[in-house]
Amino acid sequence: MKFHLPSRIAVEFLGTAFLLAAVVGSGIMGERLAAGNVAIALLANSLATGAILVVLVLIFGPVSGAHLNPAVTLAMGGTGNLAWREVPAYLAAQSAGAFAGVASAHLMFGLPVFFASTHSRHGTAQLWSETFATFGLLLVIWGCVRFRPAATAYAVGAYITAAYWFTSSTSFANPAVTLARSASDTFAGIRPTDVPGFIAAQLAGAATATLFFRWLVDSRPVERSEPVELTETSEFVPK
Repeated sequence: MKFHLPSRIAVEFLGTAFLLAAVVGSGIMGERLAAGNVAIALLANSLATGAILVVLVLIFGPVSGAHLNPAVTLAMGGTGNLAWREVPAYLAAQSAGAFAGVASAHLMFGLPVFFASTHSRHGTAQLWSETFATFGLLLVIWGCVRFRPAATAYAVGAYITAAYWFTSSTSFANPAVTLARSASDTFAGIRPTDVPGFIAAQLAGAATATLFFRWLVDSRPVERSEPVELTETSEFVPK
């Protein structure tokens, strides 16, 4: 069953809103409860983010694909898995949903709806982290879609939880998430001036992963479903 575009756009908006509410809200809660222990705050933030991703992909995946991420949508458009005419609507829904999620998290914790972040995230190490993290995320998605579709939700959630800890940037890996988090001066925030570099790195990582996976699939040896035999003309033909 294929859902109409308005339904798919609605769940992309709602799913991205819940994702950002979880990212920002768990960051605020973790920081408040950790009593200055940044490791505990990051643990809370990463577990909540990974868990909500599993839930969102499970419930919204059958409707829109649960991209919740402009990098994923652009990759899907570039490979023909999503019509290009639908890509702008997906991107708009994800961006609007991301800001709605940030606003919701702030309201739940009694903070201003939006306030620019002062959390500095810059430098070569952070940009490489975002490139690497997004490359890995797209590999997970392409691999699951191609070979293990039923495992996609769990693989994505597990990867992002892990990537929080093995990247110096804590793996934003999502342009809509990055843009919206610049409007949150909390644990999960990022300075507006650092946003363009992060987004460029994320798009580069996503594009590279998509090209690599296409090459990987195309490089497989051709599988024959029927046995072959050597004929008198020394040519292999299906039996």
